[in-house]
Amino acid sequence: MVRKIIPSLAVCGLATAAGWTSFRGDNGFGVGESAALPSEIGPGKNVVWKIALPEGTSSPVLTRDRIYITGQEGNRLSTFAIARTDGRILWRREIERPRAERLHKLNSPASSTPVTDGSNVYAFFGDFGLVSYGPDGNERWRIPLGPFQNLHGMAVSPVLAGEKLILVCDQDTESFVLAIHKDTGKQIWKTVRPAVVHGFATPTLFSPAGGEPQVVVPGSYLLASYSVKTGEELWTVRGLSWQIKATGVEHGGVLYMTGWAPGADAGQSQPLPPFEQVVAEIDADKDGKLSPGELNPSKYKHGGSWQAIDLDADGFMSARDWSFYRARRSARNVTMAVRPGKARGDLTDTHVVWRNERIVPQVSSPLLFDGLLYVIKDGGIFTSIDPKDGRALKTARVTGAIDNYYSSPVAGGGRIYLASQTGKVSVIKPGADWEAASVTEFDENIYATPAIADGRIYLRTAKSLYCFGAER
Repeated sequence: MVRKIIPSLAVCGLATAAGWTSFRGDNGFGVGESAALPSEIGPGKNVVWKIALPEGTSSPVLTRDRIYITGQEGNRLSTFAIARTDGRILWRREIERPRAERLHKLNSPASSTPVTDGSNVYAFFGDFGLVSYGPDGNERWRIPLGPFQNLHGMAVSPVLAGEKLILVCDQDTESFVLAIHKDTGKQIWKTVRPAVVHGFATPTLFSPAGGEPQVVVPGSYLLASYSVKTGEELWTVRGLSWQIKATGVEHGGVLYMTGWAPGADAGQSQPLPPFEQVVAEIDADKDGKLSPGELNPSKYKHGGSWQAIDLDADGFMSARDWSFYRARRSARNVTMAVRPGKARGDLTDTHVVWRNERIVPQVSSPLLFDGLLYVIKDGGIFTSIDPKDGRALKTARVTGAIDNYYSSPVAGGGRIYLASQTGKVSVIKPGADWEAASVTEFDENIYATPAIADGRIYLRTAKSLYCFGAER
């Protein structure tokens, strides 16, 4: 399957030297072409080497001979180059953290995974912006960005498309997608995304047969495609949930996307009236806005944090705030397949292959492997799916790994690897009737997604970076 997908990536000009140059592998596919991989990995099982790392939840990316990864200590935002052979730190470069933006308790100042072109590395930090280093650690350029208005802090990872470094900055005040020349650091284009608020999904590259290269961006309520060349919006699909975290995968011209957010499961929607009607009903001081004291005692009460719905943080709900809150209360969690081809415009009613509102992972991304689609939900609920129609083939809990999942599943060597929040790593025998082959416990939390190449698995835990190899 991977051999079939690499040519389509080459159309976009991606470097595929190591097969794992960006978050979750090239184009986020999550599958490593590899020799035999270990049937079990753990703190004392098939370890080639292990090194300590500072705090961070970013995932490792690979060149032919090194690993790039980021971390944070105090006010220092660090980028590391590490030898794949033995884990030696070849260099560490630091940027002073100029601010400390609001973060979810599970987020980190070093949560965004870097990307490499096989030589240089490009890193994004929400508290700073973008920076690029050469293979010797020389700083090539830096671009301060932000501050950002994101309820949980930034977490999206940049991607490369030819000479362009593409970064999505979805936030609550002005979301945008940005293309930077990877060698000069100069802006090529910037496209504002007014229809979406904060999100965390890394985009997917897509080149339809006979069509132009695109970058597909999942966002709140909307899947949107942009021209890699110009940044022009090409098509949209409505119906995603209101807060998107997962990266999609593409194969054979079909995009598989998923999005989950609190309060958007089937049966939880609450249709709300337009802003003008609500203001007429509950705006006691007649100022044309809604305060917490007016909204919370009413039948339209919001059960969560006020910060989540007051998008511009001015202490009131404006018409814009209400429009997003209204859409949020009607949103539905969904996993979907879209075949856009070379179409343009709103494709919601014409190009969605299937939708499934019951098989939706909370954070982790879907995996397409050996002709089947797989997802892992919190509670250790693992599902094999027929990618042709979205039908669940087997849904069951992974015994011994009933936990939350922030790391995304990856595959290689005929096996699927899952890593849970509290450090339970499962090896799955794939198939419609999949089986859990082993479960091993680490003594550290895991949020990062493993990288796979050349018969080795690189896994970041809360305090360490492991390299696992052939059976030992």
